[in-house]
Amino acid sequence: MRSVWHPCTQMKHHELLPLVPVASAKGAWLTDFEGNRILDAISSWWVNLLGHGNPRINAAVAAQLEKLEHVMLAGFTHEPVVRLSERLAELAPGKMGHCFYGSDGASAIEIALKMSFHYWRNAGRSGKTGFIALENSYHGETLGALSVTDVPLFRDTYAPLLGNCARVPSPDARRAAPGESAHDFAMRCARALEVHLEKHANETAAFIVEPLVQCAGGMAMYHEAYLTEARALCDRFEVHLIADEIAVGFGRTGTLFACEQAGIAPDFLCLSKGISGGYLPLSVVMTTDNVFDAFYDDKLARGFLHSHSYTGNPLACSAALAVLDILEEDQMIGRNRNTAARINLEVGRLRNHKRVANFRQRGMIWAFDVPDAGPDFARDFFSRSIAAGVLLRPLGNTVYWMPPYVIEKSEISLLAKTLEDLLNNAATTGGKA
Repeated sequence: MRSVWHPCTQMKHHELLPLVPVASAKGAWLTDFEGNRILDAISSWWVNLLGHGNPRINAAVAAQLEKLEHVMLAGFTHEPVVRLSERLAELAPGKMGHCFYGSDGASAIEIALKMSFHYWRNAGRSGKTGFIALENSYHGETLGALSVTDVPLFRDTYAPLLGNCARVPSPDARRAAPGESAHDFAMRCARALEVHLEKHANETAAFIVEPLVQCAGGMAMYHEAYLTEARALCDRFEVHLIADEIAVGFGRTGTLFACEQAGIAPDFLCLSKGISGGYLPLSVVMTTDNVFDAFYDDKLARGFLHSHSYTGNPLACSAALAVLDILEEDQMIGRNRNTAARINLEVGRLRNHKRVANFRQRGMIWAFDVPDAGPDFARDFFSRSIAAGVLLRPLGNTVYWMPPYVIEKSEISLLAKTLEDLLNNAATTGGKA
């Protein structure tokens, strides 16, 4: 056990909570070495949009493997990365025709932050060095990404190493005053952003936001009007808007990109996780002609001198192209509406469960809070869900599920029954819940 240091884990806890060894996976299921099956209700940290072992993605990666497994993207190029970039440019909101590739979500955030900062320097406005993020935001755990993250568990230890970032109120609808609509609360929070920009726009490079759902911060969902207003404010005050769609892109919120629901396009669009269907590490930052042109120069120092060894890997790009094919050819976003309706029907009793508060849903994301949760709630709930044959990994006292789009009726029924059983059998405040 000690040879592998696992992420987001206190390793000592595994003395009592054994690791789950996975031998294989297919569709929505993981299988351990004893043949026990576990329903992957969180898409393995939100990446396996189309399930495990998808034959069409398998075929695309296998075909590419016979031609080219990797080549550096500095001074070289290849067909899959060109095709993927052109395809994304056609699909993304606005005119975002330039793709810069990384390896994971945090690296995409690093790219966007550095690119925004460098843009303003190239534009002769070197005083614009700060950033703004929402309260309770999460954008990753490398130092730049952690600077714009507001989850104390991840951030506080490294605070002395982190960069300049201000926080503005989150439009999380749970925070609305009694009788205040999600829309009105979103506009109130947008006003707080406006007040901050009135004072600090000249020293601010960009505002970064997770559109519609702040995922790792507790699945906080908010009204799309906030994004519409944020775009207008960023335009007015000449501040970049960075949309972190790493978790919410590719149909997860009900549209291909979450920004579409607000009718906006950001200056930087960060994508990862589901882009390759959970097959291979890949991320991309998309941006506009205006940003690209600020770096296009004879002088090397004005170029964006950032790199990752596996940038634009051909195998990962081939997987991503297959994902886009499946989403389009199978009309997956439309099918997801039917799937979501089925899930809502099956979990309907949870809305009025005595232990459930703030039941919420956006597209293919569901969550609720357990106000009477004890201090070990998340770990205990996870352990008992695995024993019941379902992978659920609460965020504090927030239980959520983000299943693969291929989840079937019988699997939905199992998920709903397990959720209800776990709540009914859990202890309350003062002990494990």
